[in-house]
Amino acid sequence: MAEHDRRTDRLRRRWDRMSGSYDGGMTRADRRLFGDTRQWVCGQATGDVLEVAIGTGLNLPHYPADARLTGVEFSPGMLALAQRRAAALGRAVDLREGDAQALDLPDAAYDTVVCTFSLCAIPDDRKALAEMDRVLRPGGLLLLADHVAAGPWPLRAAQWLAELVSVPLAGEYWRRRPIRHVEAMGFTVERHDRFRMGIIERLAARKPNITD
Repeated sequence: MAEHDRRTDRLRRRWDRMSGSYDGGMTRADRRLFGDTRQWVCGQATGDVLEVAIGTGLNLPHYPADARLTGVEFSPGMLALAQRRAAALGRAVDLREGDAQALDLPDAAYDTVVCTFSLCAIPDDRKALAEMDRVLRPGGLLLLADHVAAGPWPLRAAQWLAELVSVPLAGEYWRRRPIRHVEAMGFTVERHDRFRMGIIERLAARKPNITD
């Protein structure tokens, strides 16, 4: 087995193991760090909506009732919990197992693409963002939220030290800035918040129309 495949299988097993405790940890993070970010992100979603790395479906209660949802998740264990949550909410969601870096979805299929607190753990975040761009319709909205490189340099130094352990052990990155890649792809950032000393960042960015 190739090294890439071994690493992929290792990461999938890790997320499967974490699936049972994931909601508890993320609920505490929502309360202490993320604030109203899930509502902020999901409340802007319209039309055909794709959530990349949907996890256990924690965002599902926050989408507008008329949004037509598709969710892709890398971990079968997480996906099973998302399916249970969708059923409990009575929410119709097309849930699929898949890799954010190679979405098995057609070009320009969605009006809105959402990814929250997941780009930090996707091995190639640029490739994942390129895939989100590919499946988003011209003029569509990209909605992202994540922990990112802090504003004050002492915190960034601490994040660098943390990555020495977190990246090889769990594939978790602390100093990424997705907004830079989004802007480089030609998107227009329409809304942007950065808080908790710059550690938490959320944004809404518009894909150019073909005629722009």
